[in-house]
Amino acid sequence: MTDMADDPDLPRHILIPVALDHDGAAARKLAFARRMLAPGGRITLLTVLEQIPAFAAEFVTVKTENHLSQKVLAKLEAVAQGAADVDCRIASGKPGMQIVQVARDIGADLILVAAHHPAAVEYFLGSTAARVARRAPCSVHILR
Repeated sequence: MTDMADDPDLPRHILIPVALDHDGAAARKLAFARRMLAPGGRITLLTVLEQIPAFAAEFVTVKTENHLSQKVLAKLEAVAQGAADVDCRIASGKPGMQIVQVARDIGADLILVAAHHPAAVEYFLGSTAARVARRAPCSVHILR
């Protein structure tokens, strides 16, 4: 039997996308990631802020990127609870694309993404989870 500390299959860097509208699942995803993480590994919490379309931006007087970023970062840091092995990041753009890009940038070897529970009329993954699963440069664990 091998020691878990020597297990090469355990992820050393896990990326966890956190959607603002589903932030209650963030703590659950973080706890799940901790059970999978290799000793000495890192976890990155990521929220992707979608950009306001140009036609709508002219009606917005507050720069949402500056205003929201501070609030979002504070939320992510609250989920991380000051853990030294958890980094918090914010990206801007399309979530399905940015999650994959950040995974590449940080060298993640696992993305832990949530998908909606299927209902009678919904048997497919959410569009973001599906995009990430198709494009990821590493393993993807889809948590329901």
